[in-house]
Amino acid sequence: MRLLSGSDLWIACPKTYQRRSIRWKRSTTPKSKVRPRPRLRGDGENALMKTKRVRRTGSFRTLFFLTVLTLAPGVASAQGEPIAQSPHAHAKPSGSGWECDRGYREVDQLCVAIQVPPHAFLNSRGDGWECDRGYREANAACVIVEVPPNARLDFSGRGWECDRGYQKIDQSCVSIEVPAHAYLDHTGDGWKCDRGFQQHGETCAPFEIPLQGHLARSGNDWECNHGFRRNGESCVPIDVPRNGYLSDSGQDWECDRNYERRGDLCVTVEVPANAHVSSSGHDWDCDAGYRLYRGTCMVSDE
Repeated sequence: MRLLSGSDLWIACPKTYQRRSIRWKRSTTPKSKVRPRPRLRGDGENALMKTKRVRRTGSFRTLFFLTVLTLAPGVASAQGEPIAQSPHAHAKPSGSGWECDRGYREVDQLCVAIQVPPHAFLNSRGDGWECDRGYREANAACVIVEVPPNARLDFSGRGWECDRGYQKIDQSCVSIEVPAHAYLDHTGDGWKCDRGFQQHGETCAPFEIPLQGHLARSGNDWECNHGFRRNGESCVPIDVPRNGYLSDSGQDWECDRNYERRGDLCVTVEVPANAHVSSSGHDWDCDAGYRLYRGTCMVSDE
């Protein structure tokens, strides 16, 4: 776009558009209806002349920008020709590029209507289609989902799943054989053994609990009584050394206070000078004002 001299405004447009000349016209208002302005002298006259020039310049700039805004859509259309060629397209909200209307999709820079087959609907984006619930896509069409006996449509509505108590084998639902001392699991397509029983192949057999043993809280295993520990498939007594005692779990032992564990024995905690037994009772710490240095307590420099 460029401005020529005189009263003509010449706009440079793309090749696919014609140029147009805008010419300013003089006012046709009769001079008799023009309100005369008082003639000032001196500084007042100079101020009036400056005011005229400012008004004239401002009017010219306003008209110039209005002209540019009027021709701007034509320039934008020339840069994005598919908008002009596709009546079912619109500019993106960001202003950069274009996109097809809902129900249309781009094909070779054009917006073509989407052919929605029977038992289908436009997707949420509006640029494709999906089959109704109970139908599935096959060869650009929607065919009914064939649900076998003892089955139902799955969550998606495009497939099926067996009812509780049945399992899928090939394209059918077969009843689950639940053995004695077992029950259906939470999924409904399998089984678990009752408490106190364990799975052996397709049956449930009772646990063989040894002497001094009992069924675990889970019901799926066994554990030894208090004061005994597991050794293979049996329970053996725990040998508690001198100055030791059974732990709260009853499956191990710990040393008394002022003793520490060394192998299978409890030995006295050797506390060096300027130290004391720690809160655990099985170790020692340096006194206040001392720090640990090579197994002893030295005076702290701080």
